[in-house]
Amino acid sequence: MLVSLAIVLVKVVVVIGFLLTFAALLTWVERKQSAVMQDRVGANRADIFGIRMIGLFHPIADGIKMLTKEDFVPAEADRPLFILAPVIALFCALAAFATIPFGDYVRLGSMKIDLQVAKVNIGLLYVIVMLSMGIYGVVLAGWASRSNYSFLGGIRAAALLLSYELPLSASLIGVVMLYPSLELGEIARGQGGLLFGFLPAWGIFVQPLGFILFIAAGVAATKRIPFDLPEGESEIIGYFVEYSGIKFGMFMLTDLVETVVIAGLAASLFLGGWQFPYLSDVGFQFPGGGFVAVGHPAVVILQVLSFAVKVAVLCWFLMLVRWTLPRFRYDQAMKLGWLFLFPLSLLNIVATAAVVTWAR
Repeated sequence: MLVSLAIVLVKVVVVIGFLLTFAALLTWVERKQSAVMQDRVGANRADIFGIRMIGLFHPIADGIKMLTKEDFVPAEADRPLFILAPVIALFCALAAFATIPFGDYVRLGSMKIDLQVAKVNIGLLYVIVMLSMGIYGVVLAGWASRSNYSFLGGIRAAALLLSYELPLSASLIGVVMLYPSLELGEIARGQGGLLFGFLPAWGIFVQPLGFILFIAAGVAATKRIPFDLPEGESEIIGYFVEYSGIKFGMFMLTDLVETVVIAGLAASLFLGGWQFPYLSDVGFQFPGGGFVAVGHPAVVILQVLSFAVKVAVLCWFLMLVRWTLPRFRYDQAMKLGWLFLFPLSLLNIVATAAVVTWAR
């Protein structure tokens, strides 16, 4: 019992450390990637003993700044809810990653340890629910601030997130039909075969429309450009406009953690999760009978690296979208969700059901 509890605690620490570190690095990636796209140098001023490391110290400087800035609470605000709102938002974002597998398994003596914090039969539903629960932190922040600008941002956030939950969830039904399970590890494991003898059986190849719909709805779930209606910095509104210091930092970090969660979920459902082409539990098995044994420890390392690289590439793509598209108007965002993404997700469900029925 104590050993099992210790293993769970280690996995929790590893996953939270991965999420927070990755989210912090995304603040640097966002600056540098936008600089490259706009022919600028980007963040490069923060240094330690004169060493700048191409701006990699900026996330550390940001953290110190957030911790040391004045933590202001408006006089008319509902203080308990005002303080609780960013905690709820960040907690739900971190907890959403609990059922996403970052590898298959590792053996510790006679124990077989799954490389995910919680292996539950409804893991996919759990992730969607936790992402949806984050709306409470956003709405509470807008309402508890007792500011019209914050309240307007909270209302926009509620409308946006509720509208895009439907296409986000519906876009995944086709994947569940083809890999009949709600446990993310089983779905990732089901993508380990080959299509036509050479193509990886990843979800993106059998559900291309579902992948596009999921990414589009996932960007909206992160509340970032072009779906940053809840923040609207140029309009001087936003659900966290009254926040400062570490509470503001928690909201900013929440958006980046949600970006990593969306990337991790997309990797697990559409890019094979930890799967690497031709990599089995004991080594590489190539078409035609070729085999290269690498040992189980090396296989585990390759699987984790494969998942991490896929998440990094997806985060890069989401950043590319963020710095390419302009912000949608409120009516444009609503029309895109209700008149395009949701009907297309239903069409994808019907088409997938027809193909599955025909195949049987």
